[in-house]
Amino acid sequence: MNKEILSEKEQLFLYLVGTFHSSARIALGKNENPMTKSININVEQASFYINVLDLIQEKTKENLTDYEEQMLINTISELKLNLIDEKKKNKSPNGQKQNKESKKED
Repeated sequence: MNKEILSEKEQLFLYLVGTFHSSARIALGKNENPMTKSININVEQASFYINVLDLIQEKTKENLTDYEEQMLINTISELKLNLIDEKKKNKSPNGQKQNKESKKED
């Protein structure tokens, strides 16, 4: 689904979704935190951002363009898959959570 011209409201909505998407990716360690220049994994924070997007999807049901709806569905789906993967990786063999953090060298 490729749409070249978006209305101002569509652009604003996609910006809102994109903001939570970026925040969730940072929390999942998929992107560097632009403030700290480090990769930190915070599954609880990522879950919060995904829950916010789920709420937006629920509250805007039948009030979005097809394009907006598909972008929201794709974003939530991608993040949920990444969250599941991270939860699997975050567990050590004895069931304890592992703490992952890395700093980017300048």
